Amino acid sequence: MTAVVDAPPEAPIAETVPAEPLARWHVRAGALAVDVLPGLAVVATTAPWFLAGPRIGWSWWVLTAVAVLALLAVIVNRVLVPSLTGWTLGRALVGIRVVRRDGGEAGLGRLLLRELAHLLDTAGLFVGWLWPLWDRRNRTFADLLVRTEARPVVRPERDMRRFTAKVLIGVVVVAAVAVAVTYLTVYRQEQALDQSRAQIAEQGPRIVEQMLSFGVETMDEDFSRAQSLTTEAYRPQLVAQQDVARKAGATTNEYWAVSSAVLSSSKNEAAMLLAMQGQRGTKAEDLKFITATVRVDFDKIGDNWRVDSLAVLKAPAMQGGGQ
Repeated sequence: MTAVVDAPPEAPIAETVPAEPLARWHVRAGALAVDVLPGLAVVATTAPWFLAGPRIGWSWWVLTAVAVLALLAVIVNRVLVPSLTGWTLGRALVGIRVVRRDGGEAGLGRLLLRELAHLLDTAGLFVGWLWPLWDRRNRTFADLLVRTEARPVVRPERDMRRFTAKVLIGVVVVAAVAVAVTYLTVYRQEQALDQSRAQIAEQGPRIVEQMLSFGVETMDEDFSRAQSLTTEAYRPQLVAQQDVARKAGATTNEYWAVSSAVLSSSKNEAAMLLAMQGQRGTKAEDLKFITATVRVDFDKIGDNWRVDSLAVLKAPAMQGGGQ
């Protein structure tokens, strides 16, 4: 009698380490650093230009193009070049390649998906990048998703150390130039704007006080001084106002700014809002106290700020001193 024994179901094949050696974590990290860090360095040194904006002019467009080209170079090096040659710059330097689990070529599509999947390696507090330290096949999350591995191979015949050194030197030169240009045209410009704002905040109220204040006995001298504090465009308007004051039998006017705010400022232009107080007259029983709010535009001529326009926002209110 023949006994028929059912064969047990096949047990799942245990995942084993492949026969070919795998690239060690620190070797992969070195290759990644060579592939990515130079491009990121160029982008980092041109980052202030994005904040400054196109108002800087042609320099902004040039260094923005440099930053874009640096990012494209990283992408081409990580995706396109290995699909054609099997290498990236960093992998050729350390002697590793990214292949499929069966050892075949990874291909352009798989390499592109792998680079996108590296976002998962980064998102989880960089755990995915450390995963090869305890994974049997030394894989990142991206390798697990697209079924790739990094394996050591014979380096290309070309002297990659010398070539890599030339690339890194070029990156250092570009980054240094970007830093120098950024300092000269962005940082110094912002510094100049800050200085102009501080200057007009300090000098603006004093200029308006001197332009509006005059005494009966020194009227001609005070009016001439006031005219010297204005631009040529605004001076005729001020002279007309002074003539009206003369004909009306002007008396002593004294103004002072009690508060002020810089509305806008550039290297050669500024606008301020000022709350003014003052008094009109000379005798105590005839004094009139004045309050008014004005907006003043300034232009910088040479090293000096000058009033380019003055608009009364709140009409002067007067109170008698004898009341």
